[in-house]
Amino acid sequence: MPLAQQQQRALTATEVVTRLAKLEDWRLDGDGTAVVIQKTFRFADFAQTMVFVNAVAWLAQARDHHPVLIVQFDNCTVRYSTHDVAGLSTADFDCAAAVDALPGAAKSVLV
Repeated sequence: MPLAQQQQRALTATEVVTRLAKLEDWRLDGDGTAVVIQKTFRFADFAQTMVFVNAVAWLAQARDHHPVLIVQFDNCTVRYSTHDVAGLSTADFDCAAAVDALPGAAKSVLV
């Protein structure tokens, strides 16, 4: 099945668990149609947090898949779900991996 079609359907529970195991420190939150994958990144100060937030925003625009960002002084929680399928799709996991690959993301301390 082409990737574009895979992104248009909700993943099964088995697919979610398999994909989640491949992402470091991402976790499930919520259930049913409110399920998300999320990860919190901690930074030294607000300026570094905002550099990260802007990088995630650029990535979201480029991929046309936008997370919920919860921004605080020294941390940012990134939450992905696919509203069109009322669940999680491959796009959520692909974007999570892309966020992990951003410069500085791997050096941040998790909350």
